[in-house]
Amino acid sequence: MTVRALLPYNRSMDELSDIQLRLLGSLLEKKETTPEQYPLTLNALRAACNQKTARHPVTAYSEREVGHAVRELEALDLVREVWGGRVPRYEHRVGAALGLHSAGLALLCVLMLRGPQTLGELKSHSQRLHEFDGLDDVQYALSRLESHEPPLVKPLPRQPGQKEIRYAQLLGGEPPKDYDPAPGPRAGSGALENRVGALEDALQELQQRLEALENAD
Repeated sequence: MTVRALLPYNRSMDELSDIQLRLLGSLLEKKETTPEQYPLTLNALRAACNQKTARHPVTAYSEREVGHAVRELEALDLVREVWGGRVPRYEHRVGAALGLHSAGLALLCVLMLRGPQTLGELKSHSQRLHEFDGLDDVQYALSRLESHEPPLVKPLPRQPGQKEIRYAQLLGGEPPKDYDPAPGPRAGSGALENRVGALEDALQELQQRLEALENAD
C-alpha cells in the first residue's frame, strides 16, 4: 500500500520511512498520555522518538533527522506546525488524513511504535490511548483497519515457535517476512535494563514539563 493512495496531495513518497512512522506514533501517543505537553516541541518530539521503553527498536535519532522527517510529514499534511509559546510545536493530523477515530488511531500508534503485535499485546499496550472492552473489541477495530481502502493493517503468518497471529501496520509498506518481534520481559539483567530505561524516560518527561513551563507565555 502506498501513502499516495491515501493522500491525494502527496507527490513525493509512496511509503512512510521508519523515522516518519516513529514520529507519527510518538505524536499520537503523547497527545493522549501527556496532553499538557502537546503539541510537542522539536526537542520533546526527538526525546519521544528515542524513548527506551515502549519502543521497538530503540533509536537514537538526531535533532537534524527528526527535523527533516517533520518537514517531510508537513508536506504530506500528516503533521502541522503550531505556535504556543516561544518555540514552534507540532501536532499530528493522522485522524483527519485517514478518516480514523480513537480506537483505530490507538492500534496504529502501538503498531508504529512497537512493531507487529498480537491481539493481547495490542489491548495491553493501548490501555493509555483507548479503553477496549476486550479482545473482541480489539479484533473488531483491527477488522475496520483491514477493510479500510486501502488496508492499513494485515495479519502476519505465524513465525516458528509462535502460538498467536501478529498484526502489522501497512503505512510503511509490506512488513518483512522474517520480521523481528519485540522482546518480551526478561528476568535478571533484562528486567534491570527495563527499569533503568523507564527511569530515564521518566526523567526526560520531567525535563519536558520544565521546558513547557519555561516556554509558556
